[in-house]
Amino acid sequence: MPPASSTASRSSTRPSGRGATGAPSAGRRRVSDLGVRRRAVSVLLSALVAVTVAGCAGDDKEPSASRPTHPTPPPTAAPPPQAPAEGACYRLTFRQALAPTSAARPIPCADPHTSETYAVGTLDTVVDGHLLAVDSQRVQKQVAEACPAALTRFLGGDQAALRLSMFRPVWFTPTLAQSDRGADWYRCDVVIVAGDEELAEPDGGLKGALDKDAVRDRYAMCGTAAPDDPDFERVICGVEHTWRAIQVVPYPAGRYPGVPAVRDRLESPCEDAGLDVAEDPLDYRWGYEYPTKEQWDMGQTWGLCWAPD
Repeated sequence: MPPASSTASRSSTRPSGRGATGAPSAGRRRVSDLGVRRRAVSVLLSALVAVTVAGCAGDDKEPSASRPTHPTPPPTAAPPPQAPAEGACYRLTFRQALAPTSAARPIPCADPHTSETYAVGTLDTVVDGHLLAVDSQRVQKQVAEACPAALTRFLGGDQAALRLSMFRPVWFTPTLAQSDRGADWYRCDVVIVAGDEELAEPDGGLKGALDKDAVRDRYAMCGTAAPDDPDFERVICGVEHTWRAIQVVPYPAGRYPGVPAVRDRLESPCEDAGLDVAEDPLDYRWGYEYPTKEQWDMGQTWGLCWAPD
């Protein structure tokens, strides 16, 4: 399951007539389950297969008439479990969406649902002639990289539009029992995080969603308060809200530069972004969020600018 993401944030106000000398409020950290990204399982489990060899001792006499002389054919092996289908939809709870496996049955996408399968692939479970367990770190890392990479191709738009949205990739692999029977697939689903531990129910399929203005706006990232407010909750913009994420600010590649550096990197671009959407250029508010080291190590190497909406 993915670890909870903590976010440090700060909002500022520029009073009328004071130029750029607004007084920033103190940063705060909070814990949220909004980054729906699963950390690969850290324990390597080996599947043990017990093989029983049955036989009998006899003499060299000719077989009797009642004993068959031709060998008995071995039993036919059962086919592996069928792989899931692309384009299938499911009605998952928030917790079910975070689980590594899923037993949910697909439903028509015209029915109320919370997830849609946008990609299905084949696991690479053989390394140097050795078969890896489906929940090994190496196998899970493959899926954790493949599914997020394929999401933008499915939703359309660009990387910035995705990061300003509440669309999130989740993924599933076979259970150990299914893997033992030959299942070697992985499944990528897209979900929409509507609020705290809540998934949205989209109308129909989501292919090309970020290329459609109305859909992109409805499922964009908004907040119930300023990002440093204790009552802040991240929600889709289609519900009641007071703030909106308005710009993505990427950081240079490399090691985590530390909180002061990631925070200072957002000061100027987020102030400019807040000015661009402000009704009054002399009196406006803006805010930002920067990644923690844990988020950085998981791949979140960008910050977000916020403004009242």
